Amino acid sequence: MSTVPSAAPRGSRVFRAPDGALPNVLALGWTLGAWAGGIWLLTRPAWWVAAIGTLLVAHAMIYAAYYLHEFAHQSIFRSAEANNRWGAAMGWITGSCYAPFAALRRKHMRHHLDRADVVTFDYKAFLRASPPWVSRVVLALEWAYVPAVEFLMHGYVIALPFLKAARHAERPRIVAIALGRIAAFAALAAVSPKALLLYFVAWMLMLHVLRFADAYQHTYDALAVLEDDAPIPDDKLRDRAYEQANTYSNLVSVAHPGWNLLLLNFSYHNAHHERPIAPWHALPALHADLYGDRCTQVLPMVDLLKGYHRHRLIRATADDYGHVGTGPGRADTFLGAYGVSFLTAV
Repeated sequence: MSTVPSAAPRGSRVFRAPDGALPNVLALGWTLGAWAGGIWLLTRPAWWVAAIGTLLVAHAMIYAAYYLHEFAHQSIFRSAEANNRWGAAMGWITGSCYAPFAALRRKHMRHHLDRADVVTFDYKAFLRASPPWVSRVVLALEWAYVPAVEFLMHGYVIALPFLKAARHAERPRIVAIALGRIAAFAALAAVSPKALLLYFVAWMLMLHVLRFADAYQHTYDALAVLEDDAPIPDDKLRDRAYEQANTYSNLVSVAHPGWNLLLLNFSYHNAHHERPIAPWHALPALHADLYGDRCTQVLPMVDLLKGYHRHRLIRATADDYGHVGTGPGRADTFLGAYGVSFLTAV
């Protein structure tokens, strides 16, 4: 008597992980709902309602950014086309839509394959070559907690087709996107000028959260290459042992893992680098399975806050990321990184 194979779980037909349907429906629903609902709250006259809307929009953007990262790894849907479409949609929410999703994905894959932070726009070299007042303005803004370096990186993505002859064909796309976004922001301002201002505040909050997380996840080399496909220097063995030794899991909370959901579990970074295809909802269990309760690469975010404040200017100009020591205060010499966001394709 022949046996008929049982049907695959319905979620596995759409989502890559068999148990991926519920967590992703909920998290994607929150992302889209909090973004749209938050924008509506921004237009309300009561200040406390608008404040809640600002936080909702900011958190929706944070989730959209980390989902863009998930879609770049093709870790959510079984279909590459679905991952790409949703990744592009997350780019519109986060404001990183000026670069094609394929370009964002290609840059991030280099980070994993080369085990380095590879950029084609060296903002530090740009500042050194600029008139002194440019550096002074950037550092003054960073001192005031305005993420000026991130503005430079995002601005360069928009400007690149107008600066580089090989990218001139991308000009119509950039212009069309810019006009569409300007029209959308103008419509929001027509309803409520305050809402437009608070939307920008929400975007700034997203940038701060992402750069705080990004700053302390690696002590890789930061390498500037002129072209996307240019090789990196073959000056050291960048193997899996090097990758894990120079990767850190800056957990929102060690004692209460649920708090890491605020960042879609992105803080479990060692587990992510060990198995990049593992979806966000599988990372806490994977981290526990790989490292147990005593992982030397865990740096709780509470231990990083002082350094994030203290080193905010030197971080913008330093040639390396510093280093992680041992014992109490071991993160105090970890300067961290700027300009390594996966939302910029340069």
